[in-house]
Amino acid sequence: MTSGCNKLDVYDWLAHMDMPTNYKPFNIVEVRFKGSRKEFYINHENLYLEMGEMVVVEPSTGGYDIGHISMTGELVRLQLKKNKVDATSVAKKIYRKVTDTDIKKWQAAKDLEWETMHRARKLALDLGLSMKISDVDYQGDKSKATFYYTADGRVDFRELIKRMAEAFRIRIEMRQIGMRQEASRLGGIGSCGRELCCSTWLTDFKTVSTSAARYQNLSLNTLKLAGQCGKLKCCLNYELDSYMDALKDIPNNIERIETQKGTAYLQKTDIFKKLMWFSYPGEENWIPLTTNRVKEIHQLNKDGVKPEEIGAVVMEVVEEKPVIYDYENVVGQDSLTRLDDRNKKKRRSKSKRKPDGKRPAPPQQQDKPGNKAKPARPAAPSNEKKAPDAQAKPKKRFRGNNRKGKPGGQQQGGQDS
Repeated sequence: MTSGCNKLDVYDWLAHMDMPTNYKPFNIVEVRFKGSRKEFYINHENLYLEMGEMVVVEPSTGGYDIGHISMTGELVRLQLKKNKVDATSVAKKIYRKVTDTDIKKWQAAKDLEWETMHRARKLALDLGLSMKISDVDYQGDKSKATFYYTADGRVDFRELIKRMAEAFRIRIEMRQIGMRQEASRLGGIGSCGRELCCSTWLTDFKTVSTSAARYQNLSLNTLKLAGQCGKLKCCLNYELDSYMDALKDIPNNIERIETQKGTAYLQKTDIFKKLMWFSYPGEENWIPLTTNRVKEIHQLNKDGVKPEEIGAVVMEVVEEKPVIYDYENVVGQDSLTRLDDRNKKKRRSKSKRKPDGKRPAPPQQQDKPGNKAKPARPAAPSNEKKAPDAQAKPKKRFRGNNRKGKPGGQQQGGQDS
């Protein structure tokens, strides 16, 4: 079950209507279970039930089951009429509302479904059965489990049921479903980015043929036309009626028309604009014609007449007006490229540096044609000793640890060397 647009959720559009004074509520309610399973039950004790409440109901076999109330009141009468179910044929009853003990037991049964499904798949694989177990549904009292599987043909699973009964210690029911029912139970995201229609709101599956794609001028690519179930997408039927109505005005079997200039061949048809594009051999330009004009030229060709002018439609170019927003564009206040100029300046300054890592001199201090360069001072060799300067004053040497800082002082406890 998914939230939001769910086919299991029901909107009570009769809730705001006032019922008559002597009105007796309809005693049949609709209860939903896991997946898309819904059944009708009799509220023989006239319990006050609201949509979404959990109740204990009578199953088709022994024990009891737990489900959610999905519909009450007069809507159930309309639903019975829609599903062509006679109210007198409903025999199952609602026992009571759930208790804490019922909910704990029901939750424990639901927690076993995932492990049970994988163990059942392993048993089927060991027996070499060509079947895929896609889902398991435990009964509310944890006494029975229904296994849903898909297969290409009939499968002899008698040995599988024996092994599963020994492993799980419950009553087993096997139910084969189609590919679309499997996708409806499992759910998922379609190529359109939304949840699958069969798992949200679609309640019945209609046949979809490849002619629906041809009428809508879609490419017959099975990878694009197939859904997650491997069958053709159900949405191919949604707009088919609109295309069929529009195709009534489109002439059939007109692939070319004859004019005095030559033979023009059909290239494309716009169903809703009622335009047909033709082109002459060796020319790249396509000539748009209305469907009425195509029918007229085709009738002239049948009479042996070739028209001089083809009567092309003048296509008007619509200028796009700038969009003016009636609100403040807060997101676009800061440009995404506001830091690009700053980064470019940093890259330029790094590229202009010398190999030794020093920056070049600014252009004002660089040598100009009119300026003379100053001669560089020669560096003194490190190995040669400098000649003593006669005028240089001798440096004073301090000996000892004389606290007064006077030169030539004697150290305590020794003489000068």
